[in-house]
Amino acid sequence: MSSPQLCVATGNAHKLDEYQSLLASLPVTLRSMGDLRVGDLPEETGETFEENALLKARHCAEATRLPSLADDSGLEVDALGGEPGVRSNRWAGPDATDTDRVRLLLDRVREVPAPERTARFICVVAIVGSDGTAQTFRGALEGYLAEAARGTAGFGYDPILYVPSLGRTVAELSAAEKNGISHRALATHAALPYLRQLFELTE
Repeated sequence: MSSPQLCVATGNAHKLDEYQSLLASLPVTLRSMGDLRVGDLPEETGETFEENALLKARHCAEATRLPSLADDSGLEVDALGGEPGVRSNRWAGPDATDTDRVRLLLDRVREVPAPERTARFICVVAIVGSDGTAQTFRGALEGYLAEAARGTAGFGYDPILYVPSLGRTVAELSAAEKNGISHRALATHAALPYLRQLFELTE
């Protein structure tokens, strides 16, 4: 008997790899948008992480008729009033690279003293069933903005979020370390009981 399938609504290969690890305990087969030929995700027009995550998960559930998981995530910087927030990926312009986004953010907080450089990664995971039922789950990773990018692992703003308890940026962590503490890991862990219920799986 084949395992049930879950569509992961992302075009980001790094993110898909993380979900393969984070959901390894769940006896389901993860299918990417490419696998299922879903096409592009809808524009992220929501004002919150929850709205954007639900928008993407609903799109995939409707296109594939499979239970679907999507997330929306970003970096909130207290000294910038919570920016870049839900616009984290678009903050530096439509054609900006991760390097461009990191450079712009460091420029914006250059004069902010170290104790006031508090920031956090936020992730909201949305799960939409094939019948349209939906739930969201939130995770956060607190830290400080480093003065310069450090580390080559991860993606996005990982090189500049410094985690004091570990003494390193997220980009300096191994995949296993990151999957133990990350905002995405925390949101996914919170979602696991719901996923088990959705797929009628026993422990």
